Amino acid sequence: MEDKMLDELINKVSDFIIGSKAIVVFTGAGVSTESGIPDFRSPGGLWDKYNPDDFLYQKFLASPESREKYWQMNSELYCTLVNAGPNQAHYAMVELEKMGKLDCVITQNIDNLHQEAGLLDDKVIELHGNNMWVNCLNCEKRYSREEIQKRLEEGVNVPYCDECGGILKPATISFGQPMPFEETREAERRSRSADLFIVIGSSLVVQPAALMPLYAKEGGARLVIINMDSTSYDRNADVVLHGKAGEIMGRIVDLVKYKRKLQEG
Repeated sequence: MEDKMLDELINKVSDFIIGSKAIVVFTGAGVSTESGIPDFRSPGGLWDKYNPDDFLYQKFLASPESREKYWQMNSELYCTLVNAGPNQAHYAMVELEKMGKLDCVITQNIDNLHQEAGLLDDKVIELHGNNMWVNCLNCEKRYSREEIQKRLEEGVNVPYCDECGGILKPATISFGQPMPFEETREAERRSRSADLFIVIGSSLVVQPAALMPLYAKEGGARLVIINMDSTSYDRNADVVLHGKAGEIMGRIVDLVKYKRKLQEG
């Protein structure tokens, strides 16, 4: 994207933000990759090293052997996530919150980086869960992922709940596992009530999460898509910007702050 065109689009989006009261931001893997977390589906990602079919939810429930393999994979993922930190895109959303513009962030990411950047849990709707927590599938007791990692490093191959002996699983959505009903319903409701919907770093191919921009448009919102590559939803968008999430969002928020300062005199 040419610099002049990019400048014009950034200026347009900054005006959208200034005129908005309820912004919903939708984030995907492209935001996480800029924090050094490989996209699961990209070369070098988890599904390049492991077969996703081995981690079906039904297989996880069915046998200790499958659970052991799952925890080996998840330990590798956890080490990547725990060493990552928020980037400019995450902090840009915190700035939108400080301005009183952000209704919520709907995310497909499981890395907890929105919260690490400073957003409260009630501002983040996690459609695919959060890998920094572990739940008992029987009694629903919650553990920190750090606590369970210590057990694994001490030689426990398959951790179980110390309260009821139930199966423990990271609080993320696996293949074959139902989407979280309340989070999905709330994400749809908030999308429909937004006046500006900004997609950042998502190819918008994973359903039903990818329906959220359409719900927003149906509700009358303007739609902005920021992604490295084109998406099938670009034709529905009011503005499409191709480039790095952190760099573009940082520039947009800086321009919003500058314009607001001018307005305030």
